[in-house]
Amino acid sequence: MPPRRLFLLLGAVVLILAAVNVADKFGPRHTGLVAGPLVAVILLLLARRAGLTWHDLGLSRRTLVPGLKYAVGAILAVAVVYAIGVALPWTRPAFHDVRYHLHPGAALMAAFIIVPLGTVLLEEIAFRGVLMGLVNRHRGAVWASITSSVLFGLWHILPSLRLNSANQAVGAAVGAGTPGRILAVLGAVAFTALAGLLLCELRRRSGSLLAAAALHWATNGLGLLIAAGLATTRLA
Repeated sequence: MPPRRLFLLLGAVVLILAAVNVADKFGPRHTGLVAGPLVAVILLLLARRAGLTWHDLGLSRRTLVPGLKYAVGAILAVAVVYAIGVALPWTRPAFHDVRYHLHPGAALMAAFIIVPLGTVLLEEIAFRGVLMGLVNRHRGAVWASITSSVLFGLWHILPSLRLNSANQAVGAAVGAGTPGRILAVLGAVAFTALAGLLLCELRRRSGSLLAAAALHWATNGLGLLIAAGLATTRLA
């Protein structure tokens, strides 16, 4: 593929994602729950028209079993790390987040419906599927991981604007006000970019988006359930 066409395709994907990000942040509640699956399908169609195979996208049937094995291991690993984090007094404040002060029913809905459909599905197909597949096909695995992960970090600018006021541990580390907000956003971008590299490597090793999606869901979904549980306990 000529470089110009590759850049145009990447630019189109980035513009679509930027529009979804803004709509999810400033649009009606749970906009991402509707837009996420729809845009994921659009991106897959765009990638297929650009010549990417299901294997390029991490959706090949022959990598399903390896992806499933990695997925189970990823979920178990996150569960162990979170259990240790909750058990230790000096790491427990990281789970105190006002965004997840939810009653049990709402927490379960968020963890098992909103997070998978509104967050994980789109982000994995976009960043570890389409973007990684496009760049890997034409520029190699290293550039694919770097490009995907940098964009994944930037994707989290809007969602992290209230992070220093919502999360107790982050607020204590960076402070309040505008300086604290800027530091929190920069930290969130850097952290999620590094997390993106890990997700890309998991996707590369397993050959399947399922592995990265499982780790992504476990990080968000289990974290949400723990934060909601701790909030309920503190308020009881």
